Amino acid sequence: MKQLIQNLKTGETSLIEVPVPKIGNGNILIKTERSLVSLGTEKMLVEFGKSNLISKAKQQPEKVKQVLDKIKSDGLMPTLEAVFNKLDEPLSLGYCNAGEVIGVGEEVKTVKVGDRVISNGPHAEIVSVPKNLVAKIPENVSYEEASFTVIGSIGLQGIRLIKPTYGETVVVIGLGLIGLISVQILLANGCNVIGFDYDEDKVNLAEKFGVSAYKVGVNIDEVEIVNKLTNNIGADAVLITASTKSNDVISNSAKMCRKRGRVVLVGVIGLNINRSDFYAKEITFQVSCSYGPGRYDEVYENKGIDYPIGFVRWTEERNFRAILNGISKGEIDVKSLITEEIDFKDFNKIYSNLGKNNSIASILKYSDNISKKDIVEIGTNKFNGSEGGIAIIGAGNFTKMTMMPMLKKIDSPVKYIVSNGGLSASNLAKKYKIPFSTTDYQSVLNDPEVGSVIITTRHNLHADLAIKALENNKHVFVEKPLSLNKDQLHSIIQSFNQSREQGLNISLTVGFNRRFSPFVLKAKSLVADPSSLNMIATMNAGFIPPEVWVHDLKIGGGRIIGEACHFMDLAVFLTGSLIKTVSMSSLGDNFDASTDNAILTLKFENGAQAVVNYFSNGSKSYSKERVELYSQNKTLVIDNFREIIGYGFKGFKKMKSKQDKGHFEQFKRYFEFIKNGGSPLIPFEELINVSKASFAAIESLKSGKTIEVI
Repeated sequence: MKQLIQNLKTGETSLIEVPVPKIGNGNILIKTERSLVSLGTEKMLVEFGKSNLISKAKQQPEKVKQVLDKIKSDGLMPTLEAVFNKLDEPLSLGYCNAGEVIGVGEEVKTVKVGDRVISNGPHAEIVSVPKNLVAKIPENVSYEEASFTVIGSIGLQGIRLIKPTYGETVVVIGLGLIGLISVQILLANGCNVIGFDYDEDKVNLAEKFGVSAYKVGVNIDEVEIVNKLTNNIGADAVLITASTKSNDVISNSAKMCRKRGRVVLVGVIGLNINRSDFYAKEITFQVSCSYGPGRYDEVYENKGIDYPIGFVRWTEERNFRAILNGISKGEIDVKSLITEEIDFKDFNKIYSNLGKNNSIASILKYSDNISKKDIVEIGTNKFNGSEGGIAIIGAGNFTKMTMMPMLKKIDSPVKYIVSNGGLSASNLAKKYKIPFSTTDYQSVLNDPEVGSVIITTRHNLHADLAIKALENNKHVFVEKPLSLNKDQLHSIIQSFNQSREQGLNISLTVGFNRRFSPFVLKAKSLVADPSSLNMIATMNAGFIPPEVWVHDLKIGGGRIIGEACHFMDLAVFLTGSLIKTVSMSSLGDNFDASTDNAILTLKFENGAQAVVNYFSNGSKSYSKERVELYSQNKTLVIDNFREIIGYGFKGFKKMKSKQDKGHFEQFKRYFEFIKNGGSPLIPFEELINVSKASFAAIESLKSGKTIEVI
């Protein structure tokens, strides 16, 4: 199947071949019939992509600060590599999709195969969308009309924040696609509507709907017009659907309002607000968030848990249905907004001229003749090996930003890359000349040419995928953590032991890369007696919003199990001993396992000890990771894996280079092991010990006791 993407680095808009996305338990698979081009949003993305680096920086000043902080902590070259890799990610275009259901997940009860539905899916021949972002299309509404639903809901949500009452006067500034739908909804609510826009054709169309519409120009005083039409009372509310950098819009909006009027922003404008414009009349100002309550809420959108209707009357999905109902009843006319319908394959007829014509609504039409492959061959890339090939399952940030650049340097024999959605896998396959991208990991595991599987998915999938790979006689590399709980770990141990009992020579490795850093290897060589070692490791991990998946104990496992395990393994490596006991405390009275401000105290079987500080409340400009080692009247300090300083050593004072956390050396050794055999990178008992120790840390936090690692 094909999908339309935007490259933010080059500005190129293109159609690429991707495998059909996986459905997922709470998702719905939809074959697209029509999708609406959001001229405002998509024009902004396309223009951003075509701009140079300086222009991109000016448009996102907050990102510039993040880059500068990263340069201070990580160095210039790693930061530049991260920035360019981020810009090179493909961005899906589109979010107004209408089509036919061709598959439903197990937890979906609201629709069935064959139903006509709308969704916020992208411009793609087949999309997989969570159930709370899908609504059924009424029988008398065409696919063309239905494709306006999502963008219409953006205007509807802004109107809901205004809370208009029958007979009120509402001004709509910006008569583009959202504005023209919004004026119709306001008219249906019994409001008097005044509209303003620079485009005379849009003004004329608004007048046909019954709006008092005016073309903005040099000799037009919008505030005076509103006062005249309201007997100098002013408008009850202003809905801003315009897109401009000017601050005049927000100023005029306040001046148009009556005392205690309301201003709601749906569009994108300059927001240098003059206090006096709002102060005297006590005017309220609010920014509307997309298409309604639930937007950007992981629990609502991706987990499918709805808000109770008695407490949240209008969610995203209910707003979708309201728009569809308005179209069905003839209260919202979207047919007259359609400027052109273009075949999907001819997308450039729209995108090469985006925003340069007087188009209001452009619709993409999709063919019935589409490929529904789970595995897609990328270009002319070929896999030459008959066995020993690598399959990567997971195409998220770690894979994109860290792992793939390392594997490219090593020239590793990767045959497949797998992702649920297909797009990220196809993009990486194209970039790194990997022969196949797919959404079907089981086919990959069944391929005899695949000898090793690298798992970089979300943490909750690690254990199950590792077990399946072991059962298929594959070497397994799992990016940390190995598992999220004792039951998963027990199943992994069973599966690994069974493979050994059957005489299968397969290995299990976890991506504890820090032990392979040249700074750590140097430290290991300098510590004469590991049993006398005191270690302090501090992770200045940085704040991550609570709604991000890593905090979810069922998906990410929390940051202690999911991330602090890195330094627990590092301590095992440097002490040369297994962890015997663990004690953990957290900041304040927080006993939640998802804490990310904690201190772990580790005691080792050989008598050594370590403290691991995992903090999220430090400055981003300070080193992210710091390791201090004390032994036999000597001290070593590793600063952010850019420098190691020795105190009390004869013949060694300092070693410094660009940041190196050991990823390259780790993968280099791993592929040498896969090819030539020998000892595993990390002993199996150490992997299990670190996993058990991370669980013991959470148990210690909850019980307030020191826990023995058994």
